[in-house]
Amino acid sequence: MEKGIFEGLKVLDCASFIAAPAAATVLSDFGADVIKIEPPGLGDPYRNLPNLPGYPASRHNFAWMLESRNKKSLALDLSKPEGQSVLYRLVAEADVFITNFPPAVRQRLGITYEEVAPLNERLVYASFTGYGEKGEEANKPGFDSNAYWARSGLMDLVRADENTTPARSVAGMGDHPCAMAFYGAIVTALYKRERTGKGSHVSSNLMANGIWASGVLAQAKLCGAKFQQRRTREHALNAVTNHYKCKDGRWIILSLLNEERQWPALTRCIGREDFISDPRFATKPDRHARSQELIKIFDEIFATKDLAEWRKILDGNGLVFGVVGILDDIPDDKQMLENEVLVPFEGDTMLTINSPIWIDGSKKVQPRHPPGIGEHSDEILRGAGYDEASIRKLRASGTVA
Repeated sequence: MEKGIFEGLKVLDCASFIAAPAAATVLSDFGADVIKIEPPGLGDPYRNLPNLPGYPASRHNFAWMLESRNKKSLALDLSKPEGQSVLYRLVAEADVFITNFPPAVRQRLGITYEEVAPLNERLVYASFTGYGEKGEEANKPGFDSNAYWARSGLMDLVRADENTTPARSVAGMGDHPCAMAFYGAIVTALYKRERTGKGSHVSSNLMANGIWASGVLAQAKLCGAKFQQRRTREHALNAVTNHYKCKDGRWIILSLLNEERQWPALTRCIGREDFISDPRFATKPDRHARSQELIKIFDEIFATKDLAEWRKILDGNGLVFGVVGILDDIPDDKQMLENEVLVPFEGDTMLTINSPIWIDGSKKVQPRHPPGIGEHSDEILRGAGYDEASIRKLRASGTVA
């Protein structure tokens, strides 16, 4: 399967910002033929994301490169009947149609499931929304910052305490996990089609994925659990599941959940084996009862060495810990490179971020740079059976660009 497990699968990506088109990107990584449908003129508004205030300055459209690699672009005006007619012809031969337009917009553009499904009984129609397909908020626009991060409680839960300002999410932080859930929904529907021969309507939304992400504590609330007062890092209840600042200003986080077994190894690594017999810290209840005292001691210890030194000291001792990464780490992360988390674009040394699943025996395509607006319009139309005269007419009317 040199061209990917989804070779021959035809996908129409009629979506923007970010989860829905990102799901199409994952399909394309495994060989699907993805057509990006965007409006003539400025194209998909997502192309403009890096130009918004606060985003990194770059000569490359990094957001578009990530979400639209491997795709072909058809610039099509769906507000015109002629544009809808083109789309319908493409739908008749497609396997998957992806959209994240709100229900009311889909209805206005003539691309609801009820209108599209009769054109192709094998079509998987995949719709993504901010707040679901039903209810008074069904047509409410949403980004992951509000519908996923804020609505789910995550924005509040990551605060150090109730007096700390709620933490903002970063671009796409909720969208990309949502994309994997949406991809899973699409692939499940394709499996169902293999068994029944029929397509179906699948959906997902930001709100549902957000509450799934915060599910442990959300389920506790649903069970009527009594919550403890939120504590800052310095007042955490367990010093060995806390994070510490190193000499060079970098942070490290300990996650020693098997504390009884891992405590002796930690004391050896930090040069404080005397803690094993120290009555203050000899048992787990002792350590938890004096967690604030132990945190202060660990703060002093970890501040004596740089992060790189601590990594060498702690590695290989059965201790679970992690580096609090920064963006500067990513380009040279050996583990990411060796595991193809980062992969180069075709014919280029520039790296991009791979979709986070692998299937033995099924090769992914090497990422191709994303398309320009309408770069493949004529090619796609010819493939759909339009002759040159018809293409010229569609261009002259502004339906295709």
